[in-house]
Amino acid sequence: MSVRLQSSWSCYGIVLPSLLLLTGFVYVPVLWAFVSSLYAFEIGAASRFVGLANFREYLSVDPTVLPSMANMLVLTLLAVIMRLTFPLVVARLIYALPQERWRYIYRIIFLVPIVVPGVAVQLIWAGMIYSDFGMLNELLRGLGLSHWAHGWLSDPDTALAAVALVGFPFVGGFEVLIYYAGFSAIPDSVNEAAALDACTGLQKFFRIDIPMVLSQLKLILILTLIGGIQGFENVFILTRGGPGFETTVPGLWMYFNAFSFQRMGYACAIGVLLFVIIFGLTLLNMKYFKSSEELQGVR
Repeated sequence: MSVRLQSSWSCYGIVLPSLLLLTGFVYVPVLWAFVSSLYAFEIGAASRFVGLANFREYLSVDPTVLPSMANMLVLTLLAVIMRLTFPLVVARLIYALPQERWRYIYRIIFLVPIVVPGVAVQLIWAGMIYSDFGMLNELLRGLGLSHWAHGWLSDPDTALAAVALVGFPFVGGFEVLIYYAGFSAIPDSVNEAAALDACTGLQKFFRIDIPMVLSQLKLILILTLIGGIQGFENVFILTRGGPGFETTVPGLWMYFNAFSFQRMGYACAIGVLLFVIIFGLTLLNMKYFKSSEELQGVR
């Protein structure tokens, strides 16, 4: 056996354990969810094959499907807008600092909040900002606008907006670092050519900087779409989907059906539909949202 072949088998052997774990803990459960969506069953009880009945019930009978899909769309679109703008601007401002020392300090400052658990952040916003005597209502009372103070998460007119605004000013450390890495990878020759052509300020930001970080924008877009469609943790902590169905999203309804109503097959059907939506949007994103490398290859 040649040395090259032995090296190849060694590489396969190193990758094999990870592949087996990935198959056992990711691919098999996903396949199980697809199969289970065709059955009606509870945990510990006998299952009954129902075909596509779970899908038909959710899409045509379930009263939450339209409001939850609308809420998911609103929250996801707002998340996309916020994560593709605010962190991008902050990362560009950090990159523009003249001294590397200050760049490093600001990167650390924006990275520190990542160590705070997401659950803690949601609880802080619910208890310290949105509560009846929270910072927001107390600020309004201090400004003489006490008639505006109310339960932001319990009011049907403001609950969804309150959930969407959690995390203000929307400058996540992860996104900032990703964008900063993209700006740092811009060749010096490009910046020098822009300077020679008197392309500076906002003109350089929109014409050169943003096109050069399209790969990072594409990554954040995909991750935000996936998180917005399948996520429900923030809604569960803040409002439990209420009042009524004003903040309910499909992921939360899937959770309730699985662990509160014990309708595992129905919950799997909802999960499969979310998978189809995510998969379709990911394909569209990969096809029509070109990265900077792909654009350079086209040229």
